[in-house]
Amino acid sequence: MRIRLMSCLAICAMVVSLGFVGADSLAEAAETVKIGAIYPLSGNLARLGEESYRGAELARIERNAQGGVWGKQVEYVVADAPDTNAARSEAERLITRSNMKLLLGTYSSSLAYVATEVAERNRVPFFEFGAISDPITERGFKYTFRTCAPASGFGTIAVRVIAELAAPKMGMTPKDIKLAIVYEDSLYGTTCAKYAKAEAERVGMPVVANEPYSAKTNDLSPVILKLKAANPDAVIHTAYIADAILFSRQAKELDFDVKAYVGQGGGHSMLDWAKAIGDVSGFLNVDFPQFKINKAYTPGLDEFIKLYEDTYKEPPHSGHSLVNYFGAKVMFDAMEKAGSLDADKIREAAISLDVPEGQTCTGWGVKFDPKTGQNVRALPYGLMWTKDQEQVTIYPPEAAVAEIIVPMPTWRERGQ
Repeated sequence: MRIRLMSCLAICAMVVSLGFVGADSLAEAAETVKIGAIYPLSGNLARLGEESYRGAELARIERNAQGGVWGKQVEYVVADAPDTNAARSEAERLITRSNMKLLLGTYSSSLAYVATEVAERNRVPFFEFGAISDPITERGFKYTFRTCAPASGFGTIAVRVIAELAAPKMGMTPKDIKLAIVYEDSLYGTTCAKYAKAEAERVGMPVVANEPYSAKTNDLSPVILKLKAANPDAVIHTAYIADAILFSRQAKELDFDVKAYVGQGGGHSMLDWAKAIGDVSGFLNVDFPQFKINKAYTPGLDEFIKLYEDTYKEPPHSGHSLVNYFGAKVMFDAMEKAGSLDADKIREAAISLDVPEGQTCTGWGVKFDPKTGQNVRALPYGLMWTKDQEQVTIYPPEAAVAEIIVPMPTWRERGQ
């Protein structure tokens, strides 16, 4: 009897230590659906990491106000992943210790690459809302679903903006335009650059410089001097926020001008970059949808902007919040359709989603490739910065609200 009593007490103690105690706790657990969320909320990726998380959080707030998923409130269990080691360990922790059956994130391609590998190995579905590198979805993973546009689309659209919009305005053909490609050397930058180079070769646009660098550098003048020596007509640049600001400031100092300059998202989408530079009129960018776009093509966009401003008391910083909001809504729809967090049911439900382009707040549709998990109805947009530090959509035509201005003003013409 003594042994039985001790065993019973030990079991009770274990239950208490694990937190599974009391009817209230059990009821609370039954009332919520918990999802692991991995974002870089500290470190050099934090600015866009936080903006991305805000979008996913807004979708959660909205969904809960509408009754949640399966009549239960959605709760995120948030993990900070400033680097790849943290992304790997936090994914492991969320799955093995916090018992998460579904993960989302992450904004950064390098983080997403390792986090999705952990999730796949554990048969846990992972919805990626913002990381764009193609290798993330080229590994044949069964439970990874990316809702946003891939890097191959960024590189391709960047060249098309130059070839289809800039070249005719300048009385040139794509074969006349000397192109320089410059990029930070992580998975994000190298993938965008790879596809930009491939598209340039396809249209016959000569690449006169192809320059990688570390995003952690504090001096890009050697890279800019190499570009200046190559004398390109156009530059395609992939950067995070700190290196985007550094490049522009040093390009001004070194008097490096081109006819067309195209960023590939990241730092070139941030108002922080524009404020640091000043007059950014004529700078081009290829990225997720921004907010000066044909509203008939992006139903629900105005409602998102209002929700963001009501919640955070300021306008959105970039389209990263918008696409994470969109991605979370897609994930919630898949969950609702699946009826549970069973991995195979989530996969079946996600693959069955079918939304045409032009019917969501991003303008993107929804259709996942069953072999890769990539949303094949998501492509980036061509954008142009104005003197008022706003990005207006110029490509594709059905989403455009402005025409490209080339050649872009020189640094001297900007009076800077």
